[in-house]
Order: sequence, then C-alpha cells, then structure tokens
Amino acid sequence: MVWFDSWAAVLRILLVGAASYTTLVLILRLSGKRTLGQLNVFDFVVTVALGSTLATIFLSTDVSWSEGITALALLAALQLLVAWISARWPRMRGVFTAEPALLLAGGRIRHEALHRNRLTESELRQAVRMQGTGDLSQVEAVVLETNGTFSVITSSKYGDGSALRDIRGIADLEHGGRED
Repeated sequence: MVWFDSWAAVLRILLVGAASYTTLVLILRLSGKRTLGQLNVFDFVVTVALGSTLATIFLSTDVSWSEGITALALLAALQLLVAWISARWPRMRGVFTAEPALLLAGGRIRHEALHRNRLTESELRQAVRMQGTGDLSQVEAVVLETNGTFSVITSSKYGDGSALRDIRGIADLEHGGRED
C-alpha cells in the first residue's frame, strides 16, 4: 500500500532510526572534528556515504541494525585511516585531497590556474570583494583551498609569505606574478 503498510514497519523505523542516529552521533564524536570540518572531496564522499548508509538502515528491512552500524563504523574508520596516512606521509595527501591552487599572484590573475580549476575571473573577483577588497593590485595572493574555499591575502597581510610555501606556483610572486 502506498500510504501505510503496517504499524510494525513504522515502529521499526522509529526504533532502528533512533538507535542508528544515536550510534552515528557517537561514531562522529569519536572520529574527531575532521569529519565535521570544512570538507575536501574525500571528506564529502565519506559524508554522503554516511548519510546514504543511515538512510538505508532506517528504511531497508533487508539491512539489520548491526550490519548498518558496522558499515557506519567502517566508513568512520576509513576516514580516520586516511587522515592518519595523510598526516604521517604528506606525499600521500595528494592521493586523497586536491592541492591548493594559486589563482592570483602579485595582483595578477593566473588564467591557466583559473582554467585548470574551472573558475572564471568573475568568481575570483567575487572572492576578493567578499574579503572587503576592491583593488586586485592590493591582493598579493588568492588561493583556492582544498575544501573549495578562497583564501585572499592582501599585500598588507602577506608578511613573509611562509603560509603559502606549500602552494605550487608561489615562486611567481617573486617573479612578478607570471603565468605558469
């Protein structure tokens, strides 16, 4: 029946759903802040998989609560393993996350970097404006971070540039913002 199957099915959703939700909250608390922080691509995939698994536990009578919780715990454990590998072996980080991209250097737009990251000049300018700056020449660098956010560093805040050392193309700042 479309509108109502049985009270047993509704009761199962209430009981299994509440238990699954509570368990997922506990798993996320144990897995740490990384799972809940700003998401890179890998984190996003894990988050979607967690949501899909939770929905399956709620609605599918073919999946037992213990099977579903095992799947949730496995996803959280894989997330922790990836975080541990990325922290222990920085070269492996690129396997799981994208590199930050330098979109503007020394006030000059790096068109090749925009193209490679499928962004427009308009989106870059919007990011700069959102930081309260109206003059690109006063911006030393704009970085597209691994989680998709923009970091806008003005000339007055650039300092020694040490926070940018791991970004490909940063040497362009020392050479007048040339294209890569």
